[in-house]
Amino acid sequence: MSLLHRLMPGFEQRRMAVNAVEINYAIAGEGPPLLLLHGHPQSLIVWRKVAPAFVEAGYQVIAADLRGYGDSAKPVGGAGHVNYSKREMAKDQVALMHALGHRRFSVIGHDRGGRVAHRMALDHADSIARLAVVDIAPTATMYARTDMEFARRYFWWFFFIQPAPFPETLIGNDAEFFLRRQIRVQLADPDAGHVSEEVFQEYLRCYRQPEMISAVCEDYRAAATIDLEHDAADSKRRITAPLLALWGAKGTVGALYDVLETWREKAVDVQGRALPCAHSLMEEEPEAFRDAVLDFLN
Repeated sequence: MSLLHRLMPGFEQRRMAVNAVEINYAIAGEGPPLLLLHGHPQSLIVWRKVAPAFVEAGYQVIAADLRGYGDSAKPVGGAGHVNYSKREMAKDQVALMHALGHRRFSVIGHDRGGRVAHRMALDHADSIARLAVVDIAPTATMYARTDMEFARRYFWWFFFIQPAPFPETLIGNDAEFFLRRQIRVQLADPDAGHVSEEVFQEYLRCYRQPEMISAVCEDYRAAATIDLEHDAADSKRRITAPLLALWGAKGTVGALYDVLETWREKAVDVQGRALPCAHSLMEEEPEAFRDAVLDFLN
């Protein structure tokens, strides 16, 4: 039995060529379509504790690896990091859902996946029924309000964006050390077993790839450049789909921002709340996360 089948029973792993890249995804269930987008440094298996419950609740669930992550294609960044702009990453996922026959769907995005989903809801508003963003404030807001505390807590936002090959070389020298620290600092209780060694090794399998390390850096470089340009151009636009914001009460985002207020500056219909955990809500508090999402979707 494959790792995916052990961790996410009933899901089938597939690949599809869309928007000039191949996207790896897992799919299960019947009913209204629900797209799940992970963040850094994870892959689609971050949803392992909640995706089967969404299927049981009557949804067709598609958990996809973002371009550059997991087993999806990892193109070079391109001029101005354009290939990792959230606009291009959003196009991938919308094209995937349309190819699966879903012209309109709901999406849950955690971390980087939430930033992709934010752009998706602006560029492809007709395709998005409902949107949930998990443990993020808007990118432009977080950069604009950067202070010492944010820079200390989220140092990688400023490390990854340094010119290549500086961060790539340092991370690649000991990817396991870097990844273990990255995951531990974002859990409220790193020793509680929320991320098993088996799951960590799967994250590490992908993170050891030089192409993924480069893609991660390009993702963050895009966020600090071309994504901010796109956000500035859309500064007067608002997300029209109903938006749920969930965040960890013990994490950085919850500590430094009024999360609901930051999203009310970007969307017309916002609700949400904190859960008693840190950054990885679906791994730390899966039951509470599941219930909050299903209440919103239903």
